[in-house]
Amino acid sequence: MGWNAKYALLLLLSTAITYISGIVIQWLNDNRPEKIEAKKWVVVGCIVANLAILFFFKYFNFTIESINAVLDHTSLPTVNTSLDVLLPVGISFYTFQALGYTVDVYRREIEAEKNFFRYALFVSFFPQLVAGPIERSKNLLNQLRNPKSYHYGRMCDGLLLMIWGYFLKLVIADRIAIFVDNVYANVDIYDGRYLLLASVLFAFQIYCDFAGYSTIAIGAAEVMGFELMENFNSPYLSQSVAEFWRRWHISLSSWFKDYLYIPLGGNRKGKIRKYINIMIVFLVSGLWHGANWSYVVWGGLNGVYQVIGAIFTPLRNKIKENLHLKKNFLPLMIVYMFVTFILVDLTWIFFRADTIQHAFDIIESIFHMNDPVLLANGALYDLGLSKPNFIVLVISLLLLLLADVCKYRGVKVRNVILNLNIIIRWTIIIVGILGILIFGIWGSGYSETNFIYFQF
Repeated sequence: MGWNAKYALLLLLSTAITYISGIVIQWLNDNRPEKIEAKKWVVVGCIVANLAILFFFKYFNFTIESINAVLDHTSLPTVNTSLDVLLPVGISFYTFQALGYTVDVYRREIEAEKNFFRYALFVSFFPQLVAGPIERSKNLLNQLRNPKSYHYGRMCDGLLLMIWGYFLKLVIADRIAIFVDNVYANVDIYDGRYLLLASVLFAFQIYCDFAGYSTIAIGAAEVMGFELMENFNSPYLSQSVAEFWRRWHISLSSWFKDYLYIPLGGNRKGKIRKYINIMIVFLVSGLWHGANWSYVVWGGLNGVYQVIGAIFTPLRNKIKENLHLKKNFLPLMIVYMFVTFILVDLTWIFFRADTIQHAFDIIESIFHMNDPVLLANGALYDLGLSKPNFIVLVISLLLLLLADVCKYRGVKVRNVILNLNIIIRWTIIIVGILGILIFGIWGSGYSETNFIYFQF
């Protein structure tokens, strides 16, 4: 993964291809409405061209390595071709955003943008360029066409979002990363107790890391007068894996739904076809996240969860009905949330592990713990985080839980703060900034930690 001035040409190329495709499709819509086949070929050509660029930089070496892995078990010679290229930052995100625009024009959901510079700004809008949210043309492009004037309240709201995003990233995610990276890099040394804790903490690391970036991006855009789509909505309070995916990386989940799942037939062609479509979407989602079979397994597991959930949902609802359990029965909700978290956290092991075998080694170690009581002798603090750092982490996670519960229940904490007296409001903002400066993970003794999703 990396950035190079040359890679800006890739962004320009993708922008130019989708811009020209949109103009041609719009012209066919206006002047040759009967030319349905021609429009289809333009869309197909645009999709193939953009995916070919993505494949070349992200999946070419992975494909060659996978082919060689198969050829190693035969008498056939292996392929010696490989490319020494870096993965351009943000290529998976801006490729999907640009392709979504092309399909929207084809579906006549939006008029093609004639101003190339405005369209280029849509594709390369800097707050969300490298890691989303993956914006829709109907939202962001329309806002670029009709920009808003400066508004003090919106600026304060955006600033609060940015502070919260930096808190998630610097205070929680980067603090957890020190512990998780140490344990996962030394699976042979640490027993199941450490690996279990590291796996649970990684669930919060990736959440705070990715949600942190998305929140910063949304806040920065709002300061400038633009409203980006929400990307996370209290995902670990979900009561099923299906609900989790309605709350996690919402921009990608909805993109796959609109541009892959529904075109495949969605749930309109029977249950078997529906389950197949679900599996296709999640396998592709896994591959989108990275050129590694462990990501594919991660996506496949989530797909299996979805299918099993869809099959047994009627039975679950019937049992709840017979037991006269209400939907908002708190003990049952907590049980569902806990089970959902365990299932999701199991998949995160494959996401974080270097290989599939590495993931299975971790799972095996977790199920062979010598002593479930974790480190009463203080050995926990020998893995990079001191006792004070763990205390800060626990308090921060409790604050995150409180914020997510408020959001889950429809309480917008930002609105509460913005409605306070101006002195109290700015005191909270300044204290928040100082808290990040004091408790954030940076400076000597700590290495820089990139956002996890920068690599995708």
